[in-house]
Amino acid sequence: MKIGDIPAPQLRERLAVDGVAFRVGPYVTRLRSPIARVAEGLHLVGAHHPLAAPADFVDFDLEIRPRLGLWPPLRRLARLFVDGAAPFNAFPVAQSYAMFEWGLNWCVATRSDRYLLVHSAVVEKGGRALLLPAPPGSGKSTLCAALVCRGWRLLSDELAILRSDGLLAPIPRPVSLKNASIDVIRRFEPGAVIGGTAHETIKGTVAYLRPPADSVDRQAEPARPAWVVFPKYEAGAVLRFAPHSRARTLVFLAHNSFNYHVHGARGFTLLADVLEHCACHDLGYGSLEDALRCVESLASNDGAARPATA
Repeated sequence: MKIGDIPAPQLRERLAVDGVAFRVGPYVTRLRSPIARVAEGLHLVGAHHPLAAPADFVDFDLEIRPRLGLWPPLRRLARLFVDGAAPFNAFPVAQSYAMFEWGLNWCVATRSDRYLLVHSAVVEKGGRALLLPAPPGSGKSTLCAALVCRGWRLLSDELAILRSDGLLAPIPRPVSLKNASIDVIRRFEPGAVIGGTAHETIKGTVAYLRPPADSVDRQAEPARPAWVVFPKYEAGAVLRFAPHSRARTLVFLAHNSFNYHVHGARGFTLLADVLEHCACHDLGYGSLEDALRCVESLASNDGAARPATA
């Protein structure tokens, strides 16, 4: 049974009382909240995620509770709790679903040291995975969303989860779209399911793209890293696609890992071994269609697919 199979009124009631536990990639999350926006967001963009079995261990226990702020008078606020503790400040209740997604990111990034975690979007085609690491504002999530709309499997728009065997574990959660990217993807794929917008967050206006059912259904299927592409969107820029050295790529990925310091020499060896079999490139672009054609060409001209094994 999936979240979307639960009628919306029943889902809201369950969230408010006992919470709902569901599986995303290698993790089980339980969410509790009486806030309507949380239930609406989960029902819409989390519809394809399967419910956890009653006996499943819950990795992350999250709760979002409403409260009243003192200024402005009686301003409606909410607070996120993780395992009963509140690691973040209160926020406007209208941002509740976005805070759940950010809170879950924080849980994975800070409490999952059995994997090497790198800040990167990841998509897959033919068993081969494309990593898209880039600083905020580079167009990483927009390009990731567009590739997913064009048939690539979504592994994540935020986290590359690297297993000890060198394969990538999927965590196909909703894709975070920010500011102008929201309308870009709406125009690019009119049939895309995008949740309600949260305004005036620390990242501006945010909305979430629902991951395809196929990506979620295959969330136990790993993928083998094949390419690392550093995207950089600049309005009006001419397409630029150039090799990026593996040494510089290793340094960048290590620097943008959430827990490289925990893995130490094992993390270095793992990244080096993975990159030995990856083609690394810089991709500068001013047109989303140009970037898509470039990536598709890279994938189609790179030889036969090498399916990963679980």
